[in-house]
Amino acid sequence: MHTDTHPGPLRVLVLGASMRTGSSNARLASLVAGMMTAAGATVDLARMREFTMPLYDGDAEETHGLPEGALALRDRLERCDAFVLSSPEYNASVPGVVKNAIDWVSRVRPQPFKTKHALLVSASPSLVGGNRGLWALRVPLEHLGTRVYPDMFSLASAHQGFTEEGQLADPALQTRLEETVTAFLRLVEADARYVCLQRRWYEFPGDLTGAPVTQRSEC
Repeated sequence: MHTDTHPGPLRVLVLGASMRTGSSNARLASLVAGMMTAAGATVDLARMREFTMPLYDGDAEETHGLPEGALALRDRLERCDAFVLSSPEYNASVPGVVKNAIDWVSRVRPQPFKTKHALLVSASPSLVGGNRGLWALRVPLEHLGTRVYPDMFSLASAHQGFTEEGQLADPALQTRLEETVTAFLRLVEADARYVCLQRRWYEFPGDLTGAPVTQRSEC
């Protein structure tokens, strides 16, 4: 086992995955970013509006290549050890703009979602807080090789869930979010600094890198 393989601060991309200016998910992303910064991480706080891209079209990709928005998101992902998605829920599932961004970026080689750690959070005016959308969001990310953190955080009744200072109005939820963020960062740190997590995977069928399908492990 090699120690201190990543001597600098942890680098985390925190993405508010809503297009709406007054989005509760943007507020939640900002809150999570602040918690991570306070914990010593280097945080890149972003909004989905920064990554403009059309609906995925295989013909357009073949003719014009990947859009600038997808390449920009790829660059931000590659510079991080982990990422956080604060995503709304549309009709009990993943918003189209989020799934579209994943689909475009997944076309990059090497595939940038693979082996990244991810924390999923959501804010919604509904009584389930967007939790159904997060379960749906796990599917494409885990398929692409992302290590999605088991615990997810969903803020219900988000329209009245924040204080004027941007904290959560419910102290118990504030504590739970802080604990989730802290535990997630500890896991990422263990992997980034000490490479102590055993990994075993198959390259997924869409990983057209030219390498044969293998089973392998790292420790």
